[in-house]
Amino acid sequence: MTSTEQHIQMLLRRAGTARSRDLVAAGVSRSELSRRVAAGQLVRVGRGLYALPGYQGGEHSALVAVAQRAPGVVFCLLTALRIHDLTTQAPFEVWIAIGNKDHPPRLDYPPLRTVRFSDAALAAGVETRRVDGVAVRVTNVAKTVADCFKFRNKIGLDVALEALREARRAKKASADDLWHFAKINRVTNVMRPYLEAVA
Repeated sequence: MTSTEQHIQMLLRRAGTARSRDLVAAGVSRSELSRRVAAGQLVRVGRGLYALPGYQGGEHSALVAVAQRAPGVVFCLLTALRIHDLTTQAPFEVWIAIGNKDHPPRLDYPPLRTVRFSDAALAAGVETRRVDGVAVRVTNVAKTVADCFKFRNKIGLDVALEALREARRAKKASADDLWHFAKINRVTNVMRPYLEAVA
């Protein structure tokens, strides 16, 4: 096995998928990528995203694909709830936050649901986690709950209430943290009665 082949295998085994630019950097030309796909040595799982044959994405494979193609995105709302194990819902779209003036990434897979945040709201409460070996940026638990109340018209008040109850029950967010992000999102009046009820 050549050193190029070893590098390709390492890239794909570590994260499950690799971007075409990373494979090109490893020494594979774009025409070679096409030949490998035609020969069944690689599988194209999305535009510019490749995997080894038999690749079975994990539960979070869709967001890993997004993180690899658009490294700056922040996962939020239903997707963040899923990452933090705060919901029983399995959204078919990947929810991402972008700035008010940013352009959403153009991906053919997976389907994206884009939500616009102010600069202050977009910067607050973002943490980096490793999911299937890939670094992803996601809103933390308290910020995610506050976001659910801010965007309750998009996701439903019942989802926001479930997230709040679960976050408090599992002790994943303190009342102070929740209040802090409620202020940033300007939803203190909306959240106050619910926070008092679960405190």
